[in-house]
Amino acid sequence: MGLFSRSSASSSSATLDKDIGPPTKDIYLTPRKGITVTKKWNYDEEQLRKIEELKEYTATLLLPESDPYHVWEKRFLEDVGTHARFMRAAKWNVEHGKKRIKATMEWRREFRPELIEPEDVAIEAETGKIVISGFDKDARPIVYMRPRHENTETSPRQIRHLIYVLERAIDICPEGQEQVCIVVDYKQATSNNTPSVSTGLQALNILQHHYVERLGRGLVVNMPWWINAFFSAIQPFMDPITRDKIRFNPKLLELIDADQLDREYGGAYNYTFDKDVYWPAVTNFCCLAADGTRVDRAGRKFVPASGNGIAWALAQHEKGESEKVGQTEKEANGNGNGFAHDAHKPVDVAVLPPAPAPANQPELPLPPSAAAAAAAPATSADADTVANDLAKTTLASPESKI
Repeated sequence: MGLFSRSSASSSSATLDKDIGPPTKDIYLTPRKGITVTKKWNYDEEQLRKIEELKEYTATLLLPESDPYHVWEKRFLEDVGTHARFMRAAKWNVEHGKKRIKATMEWRREFRPELIEPEDVAIEAETGKIVISGFDKDARPIVYMRPRHENTETSPRQIRHLIYVLERAIDICPEGQEQVCIVVDYKQATSNNTPSVSTGLQALNILQHHYVERLGRGLVVNMPWWINAFFSAIQPFMDPITRDKIRFNPKLLELIDADQLDREYGGAYNYTFDKDVYWPAVTNFCCLAADGTRVDRAGRKFVPASGNGIAWALAQHEKGESEKVGQTEKEANGNGNGFAHDAHKPVDVAVLPPAPAPANQPELPLPPSAAAAAAAPATSADADTVANDLAKTTLASPESKI
């Protein structure tokens, strides 16, 4: 099938009311049991050598510790998959990989994508034109994009919002997963709410050059014939491998379980967007502070490790904090027994319940902590429940490609 050919039987317009779950404003930020990462990269000795060579090169580019952005650049470079992704994107040409990653480091120093302040782009989230919720069958976070809900004029803030969403989707990736699934719905799209070619090219340039190997699937549904002109305009700038990841009007239920797929596209997930629920759920789950940095549940600033998702990073951070407290108490006591200490006041971190099991799968029993989370709305999760739940959650040019 050609790039712009469409499946004769699309699941994008079919819904089965009898299988739809109860209405909900909850979003799913951790994969339910049964959804696991199926694709992991294996490298031979030569590829591993090239990855190490690239690491040695970027170490010479790292900002000095006196630079405020040093810790965030170091975090990017210490992500377990960063150098491997750039080598795959460079088709294992080390010199090409060096040029690619150097350009990205320079872009990140200027753009600082992981430090975008939530309030700076909050207006772009008013209508739910881009929503993260659920996971495809390979445990990739799903990003729904609906141009018909466009609510702002073309501006650099729209690009910042897109990057902000990508960073949050990467935060939400479970351990072992480094790619996302994007569903673009052109239902009721018009020339007024569809991105211009220039905006599309700008977004494509950022994705292909600076978020290499991050796109797992791009699924375009409800695409009217005139949208072909838009994709035709940007097609020459797309890497063939990237184009192969994009499918038009596919059968979504073959790629996403019904309980994870929005009912609008034939799934059972009966979701209603509510910014007052959605926005704090995402920002709190991702441990975002008002200034774009990160805070743990005790309100302490920290730089989470990158590469296995924010829940895993938070668990590792809190384990380290606990060990430091224990060591301090041990030294203070002098007898190695430790002593009780006052608990830090937790911040309000929202955690959503696991998605309901699909019709052909029996309901899985929830542990007490998860059951408590399932009984409460996303914005009012109990702090102890959050602690238990997140602690148990482990995460996973023509030559340019996403």
